[in-house]
Amino acid sequence: MANLKDLRIRITSVKSTRKITSAMKMVAASKLRRAQTAAEEGRPYAERMERMLGELTSSLSTMDGAPKLLSGSGSDETHLIVAITADRGLCGGFNGSIVREARRMVQDLQAAGKKVKLLCLGRKGRDGLKRDFPDQIISTLEGLTKTGVEYSTARDVATNLVERFEAEEYDVCTILYNRFVSAISQEVTVQQVIPFPVPEAREDDAAADKTQNAMYLMEPSEEEILGDLLPRNLSVQIFRALLESNASEHGARMSAMDNATRNAGDMLDGLTMTYNRTRQAVITSELIEIISGAEAL
Repeated sequence: MANLKDLRIRITSVKSTRKITSAMKMVAASKLRRAQTAAEEGRPYAERMERMLGELTSSLSTMDGAPKLLSGSGSDETHLIVAITADRGLCGGFNGSIVREARRMVQDLQAAGKKVKLLCLGRKGRDGLKRDFPDQIISTLEGLTKTGVEYSTARDVATNLVERFEAEEYDVCTILYNRFVSAISQEVTVQQVIPFPVPEAREDDAAADKTQNAMYLMEPSEEEILGDLLPRNLSVQIFRALLESNASEHGARMSAMDNATRNAGDMLDGLTMTYNRTRQAVITSELIEIISGAEAL
């Protein structure tokens, strides 16, 4: 049985921990509202941008002369996976889910005879993957969401990806991030961004959207328009992924810190009860010794 001094030290430590987790929960909750609003407001634009490009590319009669971001390099031997995680921990399974999915993707691609490279947006992604795939990690970018998500940040990342693609460092690029569902739920999302995936024609598309088979008159040429829209769409999709990941991180951290605060409270109750029982046992033992000594006299 622990003595009273050890129990007092443990109770003080748990109280301090509960204060910290409670404060972190409040900070995450305050950041979550802004991040959630930004993520939800960014979805319609990103989805419509991707949808419009899909309609434009599906109306092309041939891929001859199409930009490289659309037609691809003509091969799929080298894959680049962009894993978006956080720079900090204490957010439940937020980082772990991305690391596990990235590990699974790398193993599947390598089993298929493909070469894989990793670009980590966030320190925790690098920390989780460097043990298994140290040679595949080509770069790590940190602090992208430290002061909030800016479009300029996503544009810089997109420019980096385009430069690497034009330098023939990879053939296919896929981004991996957590899509925000709620404060307690995030959905791991895998999205190919380079080359732009041309949607397959389906019969129900026309019923869902009458503009699916619309004829477009383009001025200037299709190649020039797509040459401008494709890099812009890449920036928008990365921006959306960063917004979703940022909101998911704050939601996961708020939920994790709430659970930690509750657990600390339960532990504190148990320690307090043990302390009181131990203290009572010590007092009773001392009284018995005093009474026994008095009777002996």
